[in-house]
Amino acid sequence: MLPKKGFLSLDFLVPNLALVVSLVSVVLLYKTTVRPRAAELLLESRVKAAQSAGKPASLEQHQRPVFLVIKDEEPMFEITFCFWGTMVLAYKMARVTRERRLLKHDFIQVQEGERIIPEDALDRYKELKAVIERTPQWRDRLLPDCLLAALQRFHASNSIQDAATAVKERADIAADSLDSSLSLIRYIAWAIPAIGFVGTVRGIGHALSFAEEAIKGNLGAVTQNLGLAFNSTFVGLILCVFLMYLLHIVQSSQEELIIDIRHYCRDKLIDVMKVPAREREELPLSVV
Repeated sequence: MLPKKGFLSLDFLVPNLALVVSLVSVVLLYKTTVRPRAAELLLESRVKAAQSAGKPASLEQHQRPVFLVIKDEEPMFEITFCFWGTMVLAYKMARVTRERRLLKHDFIQVQEGERIIPEDALDRYKELKAVIERTPQWRDRLLPDCLLAALQRFHASNSIQDAATAVKERADIAADSLDSSLSLIRYIAWAIPAIGFVGTVRGIGHALSFAEEAIKGNLGAVTQNLGLAFNSTFVGLILCVFLMYLLHIVQSSQEELIIDIRHYCRDKLIDVMKVPAREREELPLSVV
């Protein structure tokens, strides 16, 4: 769950590859489908407008197809960023799902009525560590790491409370790491509407440059640039809402995973630990 950092780690490669794939895919989509279709729709609308000159426009003529809304540069980059963030979130969700599968496995294998004492903790630690080393899919995973930390701390301190603290420390570190790994998604979610606002400023600026023609009655250029201004913000806000919803799902899944791992460690390991020496020391006091 806490993979090694570096240029060859998945945490570095996946976001960068996702950006390249998103950019290439969206650019190809625009060149092959969106812009050719938008040009056809613009031509059709002009033909219909010429044919219905002097007649009131119908409701169908006022509706703008999706291709006309997203045909400009700013919506293209907004869609690219949204696709990028969605791919990164899918990777994060896959990691959570893979880690959650380990919760179905019994790593400790304690029989009913059996207890783990400090003298046995080291042997169980070595046994579990050897099994993890032989199983590549269990390496660098949070659940085995928490179990190993608890067994090691229990053997070293003879304290069940210290073992529980070791689990909490590892889980808290993993929770902080998972939360910080979502910082890129938060940046993307901020960047999408920001790109939309850039399109709004650009569209309004271009529309104002045609103010003289608008005064003369030629409103075509002004309305086209105002369409860019409003479409950019409209698309950006919709995509931001969608991406933030996906972020909420992934973040909730990560938080639930940390809680479930702590419960697993408590039920499967901490609750079956026992310190016989302390029980014998406390027995005379209870008698008195």
